[in-house]
Amino acid sequence: MANDKTAHWKDLLKSRLASANKDDRTDEEKTEEETKLFTKYYTEWKGGRNERSSFKHIPRFYYRLPAEDEVLLQKLREESRAVFLQRKSRELLDNEELQNLWFLLDKHQVPPTSGDEAMISYESFLKVGEKAGAKCMLFFTARVYAKLLHNDPYGRISIMQFFNYVMRKVWLHQTRIGLSLYDVAGQGYLRESDLENYILELIPTLPQLDGLEKSFYSFYVCTAVRKFFFFLDPLHTGKIKIQDILACSFLDDLLELRDEDLSKESQESNWFSAPSALRVYGQYLNLDKDHNGMLSKEELSRYGTGTLTSVFLDRVYQECLTYDGEMDYKTYLDFVLALENRKEPAALQYIFKLLDMENKGYLNVFALNYFFRAIQEQMKIHGQEPVSFQDVKDEIFDMVKPKDPCKITLQDLVNSGQGDTVPSILIDLNGFWSYENREVLVANDTDSNTADLDDT
Repeated sequence: MANDKTAHWKDLLKSRLASANKDDRTDEEKTEEETKLFTKYYTEWKGGRNERSSFKHIPRFYYRLPAEDEVLLQKLREESRAVFLQRKSRELLDNEELQNLWFLLDKHQVPPTSGDEAMISYESFLKVGEKAGAKCMLFFTARVYAKLLHNDPYGRISIMQFFNYVMRKVWLHQTRIGLSLYDVAGQGYLRESDLENYILELIPTLPQLDGLEKSFYSFYVCTAVRKFFFFLDPLHTGKIKIQDILACSFLDDLLELRDEDLSKESQESNWFSAPSALRVYGQYLNLDKDHNGMLSKEELSRYGTGTLTSVFLDRVYQECLTYDGEMDYKTYLDFVLALENRKEPAALQYIFKLLDMENKGYLNVFALNYFFRAIQEQMKIHGQEPVSFQDVKDEIFDMVKPKDPCKITLQDLVNSGQGDTVPSILIDLNGFWSYENREVLVANDTDSNTADLDDT
């Protein structure tokens, strides 16, 4: 039986070889057939034989961005985005529609009032939604009503709170569309140049900036943009999510400058105001004694009260971007933002990187002692008795309460709530003095407040 099978295969092989030898096709015909077979089998392999494979049902989620030389595709994409943003803009409520909404809400208020606030019930809320038009329908839902419901005995919500909610939503969408117009890549991010263009074109719409000279615009824009990137781009990627810009309060602070009656106190506390920007730039110019537009370490040592330690300043110039050992205005802004906002995580990250000399990700006793020795030396220069490092070290670890009793990480500093105090003790003699005499300072404040009350 086995011999019969072998003979069969021999005969079959001989016949195949014989037919192959008799192949009268040309080379072109053979190549064409080979191409067809390859295409057939490659398509089957790529597409799979199972028509119910899951990949056949997954929608396309990746679209390649046009290359720089694909001009037509780039133009098509830009036009498509412009049309999309225009359509989204038309879907928003305009001033007339908002006025009409307020009129309807006021007309359907349900007594009694809650203090001075007019209230509306859920039934009336739904009626207003039906009359307000299609654009308003997304606001008149049970979920929105429940969000604004606060302990009213009749189950009503405040008309003013609801209207403010609508206004806020409309403003957010308008701002999102406005920012998206500057998103050149169309990926939901703004690069530094994109945000600079946005703020530059925003300046003429802010009455509080009317007094700025045009020659100062570039410095103002740099000052404003730096705050966004310092706090919202901690990894230095060079771009910020538009969602992050909308979620933080910086844009509110910037647009607050539209208020012509903004108080002097509000302007001074607002980083984006003209007085604040002029103050920061004026300090930079005052520090720049040789008027070369850059700051050397010696010039920066006079920053603030002039009590920053030389060891800390050495670390600043080692870690931060400098040009021939000198600091430009943009790097100076990061320095100022870090020292003026020491409680913020982004500022703590900046300072922690300077304190972490060995890039270990934590501060040990050696690092603390290294920086505090400079404080002790300054105390001697000023005729003060140096404080024992052991006492200071124990106080720092008691304040921070790190997970590892021998190491302080950045997260430990953030969690402790003492992130502003610890760096001040280590890098600034004035900061250390304020901490060391905190009880005296608190007592003096209490006495002065008591005196003020007695006078009244």
